[in-house]
Amino acid sequence: MIEVKNLHKSFNGYPVLSDLNLKVQKGSIYGLVGANGAGKTTLIKHIVGAYKQDSGNILIKGSPIFEDVSLKSSIGYIADDLFFFSMYNLKNMSAFYKKIYPNWNQERYKFMLKLFKLDESKRISKFSKGMQKQAAFILTMSCMPEILVLDEPIDGLDPLVRKRVWKIIIEDVSEREMSVLVSSHNLKELEGICDSIGILNNGRMVIERELDDLKSDISKIQVAYNLGVPKELQEKLNVLHHERRGSIDLFIVKGNRNNIIEMLQKENPLILDVLPLTLEEIFIYELGGDGHEIKDILF
Repeated sequence: MIEVKNLHKSFNGYPVLSDLNLKVQKGSIYGLVGANGAGKTTLIKHIVGAYKQDSGNILIKGSPIFEDVSLKSSIGYIADDLFFFSMYNLKNMSAFYKKIYPNWNQERYKFMLKLFKLDESKRISKFSKGMQKQAAFILTMSCMPEILVLDEPIDGLDPLVRKRVWKIIIEDVSEREMSVLVSSHNLKELEGICDSIGILNNGRMVIERELDDLKSDISKIQVAYNLGVPKELQEKLNVLHHERRGSIDLFIVKGNRNNIIEMLQKENPLILDVLPLTLEEIFIYELGGDGHEIKDILF
């Protein structure tokens, strides 16, 4: 549904995206994560056809997106920096969207207006940041997009509204096979909804995997031996992170989990536990970070 092939983009001679590949399957939710400045928003603006690449291809439903008005009308896009006509209220904006998007659904618009309890006669510029996000979501989802592209969509929303937003998105993915690309710093939220994850770093895609596969390839293990972890054993492991907590060693290890456990068990450990691993931890350690660096990496 969305396919980016060997994308390159520079601004004033400075490379921002390099040899970047990405694929979003129909009827799936793809989470795009990366540090500030990694190139997420630049990539998104290529995908929605706002930027033209220096080289490479951006295909939507198999066709180039740039300057294709009919393709763009099938995409719903909510940017991090929202824009509304300064004098318009929601009623005015809905009339504007209705003229542009052929699949506009007036019944859905009215339903969502009641659901989010927004006053369509109030000027949108007078709304709070969170209310403006809700207004953008109402307008975008009323267009019945085949593809939904979201850049920090839940920033400024309270937990109840966030839950409502994700419920509607997931229902559309399930019922209409809508495809979703979402960029967010909220890794815990992405972990609960995404089918696939792409990790962007310095303009390059360093990992692109289904979330379940990604989690099965990296393990968090705590282990204890009488005389500590044998050196030769450590050398056999692909260790992303290691720390010692008293008599217990904690490892973040890459590789087949069953093989790793089998290796550890051969040395007769006193303790051997596989602990839950979060998307946040995968993100940190795959990029070569350490636990105390999380704030710098994510924010």
